[in-house]
Amino acid sequence: MNNKVTVIYAHPYTGSFDHAILESVTAELSAKNSEYEVIDLYQDNFDPVYSNEELRLFSSGIAVDPKVKAYQEKLKSSDALIFIFPVWWYGLPAIVKGFIDKVMLNNFAYVDTNTGIKGLLSLDKCLTITTSKSPTWYLKYFGGNNIQKVFLNLTLKGVGVKQTKWVNFGSIKQSNAQTRKDFLQKIRQAVAKLL
Repeated sequence: MNNKVTVIYAHPYTGSFDHAILESVTAELSAKNSEYEVIDLYQDNFDPVYSNEELRLFSSGIAVDPKVKAYQEKLKSSDALIFIFPVWWYGLPAIVKGFIDKVMLNNFAYVDTNTGIKGLLSLDKCLTITTSKSPTWYLKYFGGNNIQKVFLNLTLKGVGVKQTKWVNFGSIKQSNAQTRKDFLQKIRQAVAKLL
């Protein structure tokens, strides 16, 4: 049985390599007859900034933005996630951070306990695919390893994602057509394993 996959994509430029990654991911999902949906944060004009009203209701876990409610419904019916975004300043683009802040709400994605949070989402797996100007080894050993340590190991596992994997295309400025083609093939294999 194929998993229902939700792809969360964040890049403003349709000519980017991130967009080529998105196309490879969706092509592989289609080839495997997997049910999937794409959340394109920029195309949706998602607002990552909290309003006064949203913060007032934060502790109750109530969403005001209709897009947030729609995203939550998609996540509820998902078995796996795929994030695609560029690494900016060693971490998440603001729009992805805002997605986490506004969508992963109390009583939806987690509940508070005496020892921290307990995840409520029953997501089996998450594949996170990123691109960066820095080499991957630099992000891991000198750039704080924020994607692995914070986003995957703390944030996603904290809301209930059981298995996470990160694949980065580093040194994008020095890449050529062949290295990009090879990476897209690697991504298709990673998506096939996710299923």
